[in-house]
Amino acid sequence: MLSKVRQEAEYKTVDFFKDKGYAVTKICEVLNISRSAYYKHKNRVKPKKEKQDELLCSLINEYHSTFDGILGYRRMTMFINKLNHKSFSEGYIHRLMKVFGITSRIRRKKVNRKRTKPEYTKENILSRDFTAKTPNEKWLTDVTEFSIPGDSRKLYLSLIMDLYDNSIIEFKLSFKNNNHLVFSMFDKAIQKYPDAKPIFHSDRGFQYTGNIFKGKIEEAGMTQSMSRVGKCIDNGPMEGFFGTLKAEMFYGKKFRTLEELRGKIVEYIIFYNEKRFQKRLRCMAPLEYRNHASKCA
Repeated sequence: MLSKVRQEAEYKTVDFFKDKGYAVTKICEVLNISRSAYYKHKNRVKPKKEKQDELLCSLINEYHSTFDGILGYRRMTMFINKLNHKSFSEGYIHRLMKVFGITSRIRRKKVNRKRTKPEYTKENILSRDFTAKTPNEKWLTDVTEFSIPGDSRKLYLSLIMDLYDNSIIEFKLSFKNNNHLVFSMFDKAIQKYPDAKPIFHSDRGFQYTGNIFKGKIEEAGMTQSMSRVGKCIDNGPMEGFFGTLKAEMFYGKKFRTLEELRGKIVEYIIFYNEKRFQKRLRCMAPLEYRNHASKCA
């Protein structure tokens, strides 16, 4: 496969310089290929498999550029199949991506933070059962931070994820990591889903272990659940989302201001909810899956 790609590149090089007015014989000499082989290749009938490879390579490069390099071979396969009504295997797409050296960005390791003494705590009722049969059955929440060179400030993102479809049902960005960040986000989620009575799971951050937030949970009729000390895996899907978000739109990127970064985060969450297909959601985006399920109910 690799030799064919190189050969094709050589013949395209001949075409390029030929159009510039150079003699085919001279170009072939420089590239160390025979003139007869070039014309034989140019006039041949391409096999169906080769045409398919060329089409896929074109789509792979297009999607890699369009989605800013966030697609690994599994997600690339989902996008190609769903958007083009095909059924190519992951192995096939993986091989083509390897030929062109196309890979997705890798997540960075999580940094552990200092803990504060809580006013109260709750048991880990969720107990790593990250499945949900209906919307608003189980909500996860957490806060993460962003910083850029040249700005002493930090940008904080607080959000709530519904485990039914992994959708982000509410989020808020702020330059201050305080109670207002979490409380205002929580209040908006309640306004959006006033009848929701989910298990509400978080880590033991200071916003969730205070008596004020405890009162909000009780008033909403929810069941509060908390991760065990030092067990970030107890809030695995939430940690996973933050890792994906930062790998796909933050790490390796340059932002002039935190305000610019703020706008990009909003754009990404909209993209994630509406256009980022997930295999466990039958290759649908979270809100697409949510709407599809409601129609089938």
